[in-house]
Amino acid sequence: MDMHVTATDGTRGRLRFGELAFDCALGKSGITLQKREGDGATPAGRFPLRGLHFRADKMSPPATSLVSRPIEPEDGWCDDPGSEAYNRPVRLPFAARHETLWRGDDLYDLVVVLGHNDDPPVKGAGSCIFMHVARPDYGPTEGCVALKKADLLALLAALEADSALHIHAG
Repeated sequence: MDMHVTATDGTRGRLRFGELAFDCALGKSGITLQKREGDGATPAGRFPLRGLHFRADKMSPPATSLVSRPIEPEDGWCDDPGSEAYNRPVRLPFAARHETLWRGDDLYDLVVVLGHNDDPPVKGAGSCIFMHVARPDYGPTEGCVALKKADLLALLAALEADSALHIHAG
C-alpha cells in the first residue's frame, strides 16, 4: 500500500496511509513535476522507500519493516551535481558539496531515503529527497516531506516493506 501526499497550500500538505492521516511540510517552492537541484521544490511522483537512518544516540531503533541503520557523525549525502557521488551517501569529511546527516537539530533524527533520482542519478535532477522530522511550525523544507516526529514514528510502524510514497502534483 502506498502513502499519498497532496498539498493543502504551497508548502504544507497532508499524508495519508490507509486509515492514518498526518500534516506534513513540503518544499519551500511547493510540488513540481520538473525537479532541479537547488530549486527548493518537492518532486511529484511515486518513490520507493530505500531505508531508514536514525539517531541511535537519541532513540532506540524504531519499529518498522524498513531496513534501518544508525546515523554516525561521519554520514553525509552528496548534493553536488559535479561529483561522481551525486545523490549517494558519503563519508565525511567529503570535498564536494553535501548534506550532513548528523545534525544539531532534531530534523534528521529519522530519515527515510526516498528513491528519487537514484537509479541511476541524473546530475542536476535533484538529490537528498528524504522524509524526515518537521520543524515545530511545519516550516518548509528544501524539497523533502517532513512530519511531526510522533507521526513519523507511527507511520514507520505501519509501513509495509513494499510501501512507496506517492506525491501528487496539483
